[in-house]
Amino acid sequence: MNNIFFSVSLKLQSYYKKIKSLANPFWFSKCCFANQQLFFVQSVFFKNCILIFYFFFLLILPLVVLFLLIIQNNWHEVLRKATDPIAVSAYLLTVQMAFYAALINTFFGFLVTWALTRYSFWGRKFIDAAVDLPFALPTSVAGLTLATVYGDQGWIGSIFNLFGFQVVFTKLGVLLAMIFVSFPFVIRTLQPVLQEVEQSLEEAAWSLGASSWETFCKVILPTLWPAVFTGFTLSFSRALGEFGSIVMISSNLPFKDLVASVLIYQSLEQYDYVGASVIGAVVLLIALSTLLLINAFQSMSSKIKNF
Repeated sequence: MNNIFFSVSLKLQSYYKKIKSLANPFWFSKCCFANQQLFFVQSVFFKNCILIFYFFFLLILPLVVLFLLIIQNNWHEVLRKATDPIAVSAYLLTVQMAFYAALINTFFGFLVTWALTRYSFWGRKFIDAAVDLPFALPTSVAGLTLATVYGDQGWIGSIFNLFGFQVVFTKLGVLLAMIFVSFPFVIRTLQPVLQEVEQSLEEAAWSLGASSWETFCKVILPTLWPAVFTGFTLSFSRALGEFGSIVMISSNLPFKDLVASVLIYQSLEQYDYVGASVIGAVVLLIALSTLLLINAFQSMSSKIKNF
């Protein structure tokens, strides 16, 4: 009997020690912290997997399929379609007009951003809201509107027609369409940066005898250069791939005002899927090379500035 009671007491003591260890707050907090760490690691891993799958299926996979479609064909045929005179003319016109549109948008976008940020006037909020109109407006509707306004019988086009200038169905119409669809990018890139520029820096420059122009060139502009280049890059990229408005406002004739995006559409209409893929790949490489060059120039400029 004594042996039985002794064994039972030993078991009760072991149970008591376990319960006591479970009731220890340090041990409880340590377990909770370990569980939180495990949950955090699992949540981060899950989020990373979602981002990787999202990035892969929406961006990487379509590009891989595009290049696989090109690789399956004869390289002589691919090179012939890529270097076709009509295609080369479309490449040059697309890059040229997109570059001009980005330059014009950068200059006038900077002026509009400066006015919206530094001045208070009647209708400022309306203009600020109207800047985003090209984001919401379908590009085909934008092209139809531009063709109506700038046509030979339009309000503005009739005035240009008196002086012998034709906007619609020319390269000028292509440039106008690219300017319209890519205009908000420069403003929306510059506006938050310009709002964050401290007024005390300008006041310090003025107190040291700097003029308004010197303050702008030496204090404000160096702060805005990265945003200016970013806005230029976004505007150029958007204009490079524009299609809907250009179809409506240009004649789409080879060696005249035919751009690469419209040429891809014409190739698809003729069931030339290989030609459309090749032209699309060339435009993609042109855009990627341009973006890489601009980013390299930005990084080099920042390194020179820091040095």
